[in-house]
Amino acid sequence: MTLSLISLSKISKLFKYLATHDPTSGQSFPTLVDISKELDISIGSLREQLEVARVFGFVEVKPRIGTRRLPYSFLPAVKQSLGYALILNNDYFQSYSSLRIHIESAYWYEAVMKLTSEDHQQLKRLIDQAWGKLRGTPVNIPHDEHRELHLLIYCRLNNPFVQGILEAYWDAYEDVGLNVYTGYDYLVEVWQYHSAMVEAICCGNFQNGYDALIRHTDLIYHRPIS
Repeated sequence: MTLSLISLSKISKLFKYLATHDPTSGQSFPTLVDISKELDISIGSLREQLEVARVFGFVEVKPRIGTRRLPYSFLPAVKQSLGYALILNNDYFQSYSSLRIHIESAYWYEAVMKLTSEDHQQLKRLIDQAWGKLRGTPVNIPHDEHRELHLLIYCRLNNPFVQGILEAYWDAYEDVGLNVYTGYDYLVEVWQYHSAMVEAICCGNFQNGYDALIRHTDLIYHRPIS
């Protein structure tokens, strides 16, 4: 469905321009002077709007190259808003964590049915890497594997909004310090659930995987304090 520009009247003129103009591949948008004349907006206002577009990840701006539109991603906007919320009050992470849990559970079946055999093998490698870290001397926290495993499960959805919300969660997870050591028994329990999830996915037993996901996501509320 294509929305008319009339229904997008609250979006800035520059945003509309960036979304509806597509320069030839490899080329930049016209200069701000040219855009200013076309849109009848002052250069100062355009600069402000362009900075917002850059922060939101709509465009990249490089000296001597100009402004280029980027593939759409929801992540930059979510990260900015969530980061601001966490500075206001760290407790907002719990609310966002709840959102993430509901999204993962809601999209579980659609996501796992789209995974390929190569994805299955990568999930198994992540499980092996994680247990290798946990059973090593010294013990290492498999945080990278934790993040990659969850994002990999939902990588085939082709939904930039789901992807953006989930990726922002893991950035915030690190920002609030949840990637630090909190006890060996807790980490082992987390990865036992992960192992069960991956085994179920690879066997096509998606219900068992879903059950393991739900039990595992509840652990964060019982996480021991470091």
